[in-house]
Amino acid sequence: MIDSALLRWGRFVHRHRYLVFVICLLTVAVAGFYGRDMASHLRQDGWFDDHSESVIGSRIADDTFGRDRDGDIIVLYTAPPGKTVDDPGIRPAITATLAALQRDNPTRIQKIDSYFDTALLGAFADDSHTHAFASVGLRGQGTDAVNNYLALENSFGAGKPGGGPGGTTVELAGLQPIAEGINIGMQHDIHRAELIALPLVAILLYFVFGGVVAALLPVLIGGMTILGSQGIMEQITHHIQVNVFASAVVTLVSLGLAIDYGLFAVTRFREELGDGRSVEEATARTVATAGRTVLFSAAIISVSVGALFIYPIGVLRSVPYGGISSVALAALLSVTALPAALSIVGTRIDLWGWHRVSKVRTAEQIDAGFFSRLAVFAMRRPVTVIVPILVGIAVLVIPFRAIEFGGLSERYLAVDNPARVAQEHFDRLFPQFRTDPLKLVVVGADPQQLSDIRYAANQAPGLTGPFEAAEPTTNGINVLSSGLVDKRTADTTISALRRVPHPPGVRVLVAGVPALERDSINGLVAGLPQLALILVVAAVALMYIAFRSLVLAVKAVAMSALSLAATLGVLTWIFVQGHGSTLFHFTPGPLMFAVLVLIVTVLFGLSTDYEVFLQSRITEARAAGASPQEAIRFGIAHTGGVITSAAAILIVVTGAFGFSDLVLMKYIAYGMIAALLLDATVIRMLLTPAVLKLVWRPRK
Repeated sequence: MIDSALLRWGRFVHRHRYLVFVICLLTVAVAGFYGRDMASHLRQDGWFDDHSESVIGSRIADDTFGRDRDGDIIVLYTAPPGKTVDDPGIRPAITATLAALQRDNPTRIQKIDSYFDTALLGAFADDSHTHAFASVGLRGQGTDAVNNYLALENSFGAGKPGGGPGGTTVELAGLQPIAEGINIGMQHDIHRAELIALPLVAILLYFVFGGVVAALLPVLIGGMTILGSQGIMEQITHHIQVNVFASAVVTLVSLGLAIDYGLFAVTRFREELGDGRSVEEATARTVATAGRTVLFSAAIISVSVGALFIYPIGVLRSVPYGGISSVALAALLSVTALPAALSIVGTRIDLWGWHRVSKVRTAEQIDAGFFSRLAVFAMRRPVTVIVPILVGIAVLVIPFRAIEFGGLSERYLAVDNPARVAQEHFDRLFPQFRTDPLKLVVVGADPQQLSDIRYAANQAPGLTGPFEAAEPTTNGINVLSSGLVDKRTADTTISALRRVPHPPGVRVLVAGVPALERDSINGLVAGLPQLALILVVAAVALMYIAFRSLVLAVKAVAMSALSLAATLGVLTWIFVQGHGSTLFHFTPGPLMFAVLVLIVTVLFGLSTDYEVFLQSRITEARAAGASPQEAIRFGIAHTGGVITSAAAILIVVTGAFGFSDLVLMKYIAYGMIAALLLDATVIRMLLTPAVLKLVWRPRK
């Protein structure tokens, strides 16, 4: 479909190609320089539902007593073999070390409670007194607390057996070491994707195009998008909190889409040259066709990630700001810098090529190719093709029934990560303690009412012990604390606690990290129907505007939904049920709650992206007078190679995250790989032409 306005824009870009390219290059270079320290502004905050009971209760407790700091850092001391932590050479050394830490770091450490400073805390050692621990509370909260931990991390003598005070072995557990383990892992993953994926994609594109110049142009757009996105994200961090996890998702999507858009445009440019058009006409028609498709694709993906605004969770709300900005930049560069570069290169697009595969193919050669024959096969026996594919997808969806959701946990770290090892060691030695306990925030109760509430709360299942007062009564507010035996049964315990009767005028709020996580999870699940409705309505509307066919629009959304459902089943089968855990080096368990929603929106947008590209060529053929069946064949023939190549590129980009030590990053990597493999091959190349053959009767 030729857009006259974009056709004129394409000719303008050709006439001013050097100026357009230099302006784009300088702009993204300045943005990249401005955003060079963007990573230092990323936050750890924003994982919880700000409207939930647990957040309200936590704010009441924090405003009254200050943030609960007991679980910030747990310093676990293990005496040398044959000794105890009470031995003369050990206890004084640990006591002196802890005292010096607090004395020398008054702006970072709020308090230290330990076995070594008071007999009242004798429970801070195990029965053999081989192990004891100190609880270090940090000043600040969120990212500020993490930064304080980083400044202190090397002061405890952890990391080497016998390297602690008095020859003890020191391990660091608690909320901040785990949060920092996840933060460092994500930062490494982002750098890996940027530094490793781009060269690998360039090599892959060389074999796609058979030429160095053609292969480097999409990589150029990808690199420019990364630089520009850094500047955009830097600016965004000055106005809202952007979680490091959201930044990783933005990097993945913007890099993959920018290269995909470059692939679409370069392919169309070579095709136009192959049909004998001049460089100016090839550039203009590339912008008017592939450029139009890119702009609609960017609109659909922006709406998809923008649907996350329905959730009052910071980490999810920060994704649309960065995602929409990065996708818009990728699309803008694809209709400015890229066509300018194509005009500059011109007929030298296949320079330094491998002559066996670099030859520009004509339309007749494409129409006689593999994907054309595949479309003809699918349309010849559509029912025979559709039924086994739908059965296969249904089989892939079945495991989704076993889906489970969890919050941030040390189990998302690698098995040998020091913070995870320390946390598991601490939990095993001191099962009565929890670094993330459940809390009851009781407002307006007299002593007898408080006693009755505490007695009733202690009957709830799944507690490590009875509720104990965490703070003295202040302004009629009490905080009671107890641990959970198993977070996976948290809903049962929390529901029982919320059914505890309380007198009129008395408020009882269930708070603490487990309640914060479960309220966020339940809020996400409750919002899924609204999210699905927004995605479907927006996609259908945009597809209809683009192609003026309700059948094509509905079919596109249905294909994307099938691909997404199968992917969620695969994720459950792998990460919850544990198939392949040894091969992929992770511990099976619940899916991190925010990841599911991110995967749903990103994959839905990417799947629809391929559909836009395919349908644009089908509609183009219909506009030229082709019959429905011939238009379908034409669309598959002229996009099959590009779509499979684009999927292969995104697989390479996401594959960089597959090597992560963090399980939640593996979700994204393997989930996208599964979706791309299924979507770009079976669904797009076989199921789509077969379904369209049966149902499409568009207007002429």
